[in-house]
Amino acid sequence: MFLYNLTLQRATGISFAIHGNFSGTKQQEIVVSRGKILELLRPDPNTGKVHTLLTVEVFGVIRSLMAFRLTGGTKDYIVVGSDSGRIVILEYQPSKNMFEKIHQETFGKSGCRRIVPGQFLAVDPKGRAVMISAIEKQKLVYILNRDAAARLTISSPLEAHKANTLVYHVVGVDVGFENPMFACLEMDYEEADNDPTGEAAANTQQTLTFYELDLGLNHVVRKYSEPLEEHGNFLITVPGGSDGPSGVLICSENYITYKNFGDQPDIRCPIPRRRNDLDDPERGMIFVCSATHKTKSMFFFLAQTEQGDIFKITLETDEDMVTEIRLKYFDTVPVAAAMCVLKTGFLFVASEFGNHYLYQIAHLGDDDEEPEFSSAMPLEEGDTFFFQPRPLKNLVLVDELDSLSPILFCQETGVMAVYPQYSHVRLCYSRLHCSAERIADLANEDTPQLYVACGRGPRSSLRVLRHGLEVSEMAVSELPGNPNAVWTVRRHIEDEFDAYIIVSFVNATLVLSIGETVEEVTDSGFLGTTPTLSCSLLGDDALVQVYPDGIRHIRADKRVNEWKTPGKKTIVKCAVNQRQVVIALTGGELVYFEMDPSGQLNEYTERKEMSADVVCMSLANVPPGEQRSRFLAVGLVDNTVRIISLDPSDCLQPLSMQALPAQPESLCIVEMGGTEKQDELGERGSIGFLYLNIGLQNGVLLRTVLDPVTGDLSDTRTRYLGSRPVKLFRVRMQGQEAVLAMSSRSWLSYSYQSRFHLTPLSYETLEFASGFASEQCPEGIVAISTNTLRILALEKLGAVFNQVAFPLQYTPRKFVIHPESNNLIIIETDHNAYTEATKAQRKQQMAEEMVEAAGEDERELAAEMAAAFLNENLPESIFGAPKAGNGQWASVIRVMNPIQGNTLDLVQLEQNEAAFSVAVCRFSNTGEDWYVLVGVAKDLILNPRSVAGGFVYTYKLVNNGEKLEFLHKTPVEEVPAAIAPFQGRVLIGVGKLLRVYDLGKKKLLRKCENKHIANYISGIQTIGHRVIVSDVQESFIWVRYKRNENQLIIFADDTYPRWVTTASLLDYDTVAGADKFGNICVVRLPPNTNDEVDEDPTGNKALWDRGLLNGASQKAEVIMNYHVGETVLSLQKTTLIPGGSESLVYTTLSGGIGILVPFTSHEDHDFFQHVEMHLRSEHPPLCGRDHLSFRSYYFPVKNVIDGDLCEQFNSMEPNKQKNVSEELDRTPPEVSKKLEDIRTRYAF
Repeated sequence: MFLYNLTLQRATGISFAIHGNFSGTKQQEIVVSRGKILELLRPDPNTGKVHTLLTVEVFGVIRSLMAFRLTGGTKDYIVVGSDSGRIVILEYQPSKNMFEKIHQETFGKSGCRRIVPGQFLAVDPKGRAVMISAIEKQKLVYILNRDAAARLTISSPLEAHKANTLVYHVVGVDVGFENPMFACLEMDYEEADNDPTGEAAANTQQTLTFYELDLGLNHVVRKYSEPLEEHGNFLITVPGGSDGPSGVLICSENYITYKNFGDQPDIRCPIPRRRNDLDDPERGMIFVCSATHKTKSMFFFLAQTEQGDIFKITLETDEDMVTEIRLKYFDTVPVAAAMCVLKTGFLFVASEFGNHYLYQIAHLGDDDEEPEFSSAMPLEEGDTFFFQPRPLKNLVLVDELDSLSPILFCQETGVMAVYPQYSHVRLCYSRLHCSAERIADLANEDTPQLYVACGRGPRSSLRVLRHGLEVSEMAVSELPGNPNAVWTVRRHIEDEFDAYIIVSFVNATLVLSIGETVEEVTDSGFLGTTPTLSCSLLGDDALVQVYPDGIRHIRADKRVNEWKTPGKKTIVKCAVNQRQVVIALTGGELVYFEMDPSGQLNEYTERKEMSADVVCMSLANVPPGEQRSRFLAVGLVDNTVRIISLDPSDCLQPLSMQALPAQPESLCIVEMGGTEKQDELGERGSIGFLYLNIGLQNGVLLRTVLDPVTGDLSDTRTRYLGSRPVKLFRVRMQGQEAVLAMSSRSWLSYSYQSRFHLTPLSYETLEFASGFASEQCPEGIVAISTNTLRILALEKLGAVFNQVAFPLQYTPRKFVIHPESNNLIIIETDHNAYTEATKAQRKQQMAEEMVEAAGEDERELAAEMAAAFLNENLPESIFGAPKAGNGQWASVIRVMNPIQGNTLDLVQLEQNEAAFSVAVCRFSNTGEDWYVLVGVAKDLILNPRSVAGGFVYTYKLVNNGEKLEFLHKTPVEEVPAAIAPFQGRVLIGVGKLLRVYDLGKKKLLRKCENKHIANYISGIQTIGHRVIVSDVQESFIWVRYKRNENQLIIFADDTYPRWVTTASLLDYDTVAGADKFGNICVVRLPPNTNDEVDEDPTGNKALWDRGLLNGASQKAEVIMNYHVGETVLSLQKTTLIPGGSESLVYTTLSGGIGILVPFTSHEDHDFFQHVEMHLRSEHPPLCGRDHLSFRSYYFPVKNVIDGDLCEQFNSMEPNKQKNVSEELDRTPPEVSKKLEDIRTRYAF
């Protein structure tokens, strides 16, 4: 079995974010790392929408990321520390839209090791040097400079090693143009290591150490070191030189401290706490991330606590000495992994979990009533300041980037499984409104949905993912009848926005002008008493309208020229662009008009008779700097498309022809795939290819390459779009041409990051469309559907899934689907959390204490305050849930309707009961009733591990699966971490015991058990008489249940230790599993495996029953191994497209979704193996990691070909593409076609 790995949705969690001017222009951009992916984002300063410019897989773990700029430069470079044992410096090339590797310096072994640098990066603020540090011992400093040609140069590394030293954080200190200085938070553990009593370990202090790079002597010295009182967790550089006092801020538990060497005294300020917080009062508070903003005249820091509160920190200086630190509560946003303050006034928040946000900083919070805390205020040691959290005041949310991270569980449901009641009628218009403008259309569901449980704590959600682009409805208006076509035109070629919408009816044409509102106009010069076949801007400022009886040319001064059809003939089809008009008269006669320099339309002397009736025509747009488009495409009734020349030398001569499998319905010539869009000067960069798109009447779309010189057609790709004839419309998306194709669903074909995407729109059926540009919606679409006119916008290009999210209360752990009602039963569990009941009780208790603590005269005031405290209800999804402390758990069981997203039933478990497993099953002795079993742990403490036992709650599903009726609870001695229905009974993994239970009146009755599983059962799969148990660290164990002897007997196991997180059965002998280190494996029992293991003449069985002799007597074989690089938490065998083949879908903790698909032929496998081999050598990963060793991180990669690497073929330089494809005896288009085919055969 050979598999091919494809990523459908890249990881969405962000681990690092940096900002700067990476493209060298004034625009601010953000570079984020998502584990093994580098991504460049650009927030649009006008609309605030964040656009992704470039995404690159680096096939390595990105451990640190920094931006730096050489002194006096205008462009920021990116320096990356990864697991490759190399430091890599990248530059973004806007012309090619790629990251170019400028330097790659090797210094150590690959892998994430303790003493190999890469974990920490620090840059001198003036861009002269960079320090790269390991967790322990090694630090290297590289000096950066430029050569005569202004290229970046890098020195050989200078060592600043210190043995037995742990590093917590490193920053570059801003010292102006003095020698570069780096500050490190370190801890020396040498004494603690050598002291057997453990006293030294208890007294070890962290130190703040300054390293100076002496540029004159070209070496690094430890300049200064001092022990710290509190344990610091990170450092913030304070601007220096002419901009500020220099030095660093140390963020530590409960305090923030300013330090600088010289005579500067330490300034220390406590971190303010929330007033009346439900958290454990003994718990320390730390800052988790910060962002610095610096202008010529001032600077400030935004630092965020672990509850999500942001403080604005400023320093008061006297001469060059800092006298006080001032903190002011700014706003509360979800806890971030990284924050960036952009010069354009935006704050980018990369959330630790869940969606990421872009805020506009509306106020700097200087002039509000919020109290300001200062280090100069007198406080007792150990006391702190208090503030009152409130909704956003200084920040305004402008954009939200969907993130699925972390995905904890996922289930894919086929299309008909979800809606059994509609299986006889396909089109049932039940629409689901999930917000004012986003509509998930449950009508023509041709695609399966992924139900994904994601998020953490109060920001959790259940998301329904469907393949498609999310459509925002800007406006919908009813029309007086059912129109049959719509166009938009501009008044002048220089106009940015459209001026008119023209709507054509069966016997009339309506002209609407676009302004603040859209209203009808009558003086546009268009003929309103006839239907319109097409209209366009002609030349610079004239309009042309083609209608059945002629052509109307409307000049800018409203003069009208008409051309009437001869005799009884009428115009059937037409094609127009900015300078040309071609019409087809009845009988297949073509007439060609071209605009002369005076703006007059001239008919070409000859006419062309076609051999059959014309059914569709298309002209390309006029290329910039040319007089005309050279090609006309004509589709005829005889199932052919002909390309006809419009060049004056051979005008109306046929150039090429293509036969089609069915009659064409519409044609569209577009230019796509050009890498560079318009640059700042308006110069057009490299031009893309010309493609002829052909929509057929049987619902198939063909895309063929049109040779720009000869007009030949080649390299045809086909996709089936739907049951209706395909109509095609040219629209603009992100500055490039794209094609909107309409069948029973609408699809958008566009080029995005050097790959073609053909994605359905998640919207109802449309009939006709045109591009639309206005101030509110610069790249929209105007479309008609029955008797309505709709203005739509597609913002999330490149997204594979559109998602509908339903909020949950705690972190979802698992869910099961009730087979009859299709409701979901979800268990949600949070550690370190209070249940609702405990929260209410604690609030009540605190309110009473407030009243009691007050004196006689303050009683009334205290009572009012207590009442206000009880009434205030800040949403936990923003302000976070109170942290209850170790060993405190909260859980709920929820029954949810996945279509409407409403909760049908909610069972709150008691405080410190944690739900870990759930199953829905029938028992053979109770007939048709469905039961839900939930495994719950009581008083579980994770470290050191202890548990007071567990329970299995049994509920009966009543009211057609909408309510849970409590039956009984069964006490067990360990955590029931896995439950699976099995032959009319139920299998439960209780700690490391595997048991069969049956339903009794008062509790579940134990029928049978097996004690020989090594550590802890993390999952159970069943098939026939076999049970496959996944152990938390010993891979899979195959167990056979013998009904007659009522015994569970182990008959096979795996040879490798695997820390299994999830498993999925592929067939009777084969199981796929994933482990917590990010590997996926497929394990199969050899064909001669015997599960009838009773006859035992030798007495050996008695030995291995005691768990000796390393496990079972029979071993499984490994079929495949593959390192994904992200922890996989769900695996499922399923089909993703109707009529497609089966694939193995996996989802990861970082929010990625991928599939493994089997090769169907040897030649395919052979071809892709060679593609992968050539790409490994010709196009090595960006951060210097070896691709083969990355995919073999834990186990050598076996029988899997990495499609993510193969698909980088499309983003290689053309000459390299040519070399690789020649080695494979193919042409580059053939290779990309193979890559596209395997993707569309199994997925999207």
